[in-house]
Amino acid sequence: MSTPPDARRPEITRALARGVQRLWIDRNYAPVLELTLGNGRRADVAAIGPKGDIVIVETKSGVEDYVVDFKWPEYRDYCDAFYFAVTEDFPRVMIPEEAGLIIADGFGGEIIREAPRLPLAGARRKAVTLAFARAAASRLFGAPLPETITPT
Repeated sequence: MSTPPDARRPEITRALARGVQRLWIDRNYAPVLELTLGNGRRADVAAIGPKGDIVIVETKSGVEDYVVDFKWPEYRDYCDAFYFAVTEDFPRVMIPEEAGLIIADGFGGEIIREAPRLPLAGARRKAVTLAFARAAASRLFGAPLPETITPT
């Protein structure tokens, strides 16, 4: 008996996040999972590059997960580049041109289409970078940050 697709969503999401993390590490970026942004949204994966650029990746475990997500444009104001990460069998034509596309699994990922680069304003970059640093340091030492500490 096979597992229903909905039952596998958390497993697929975890594998996508792991593969995306490995992709960004291979590109010399520092990734974190579940970064809370100033608008209250939580980025599945956020990564900071060696020059301070910020990317956000929204993972989609399947078509059903994608079609019910209307919030993804709200991430755009908190990064220099925004990507979707999907599995190999996801219909790529569904991903809008204004987002990058990553194909991933639990072992890694590949950027299929680069995201358009729209540089953040200095004040927003500082706020996101500080939130990123605080979240990463907090997780390193196992102390969760209060939800009220988010970038503006």
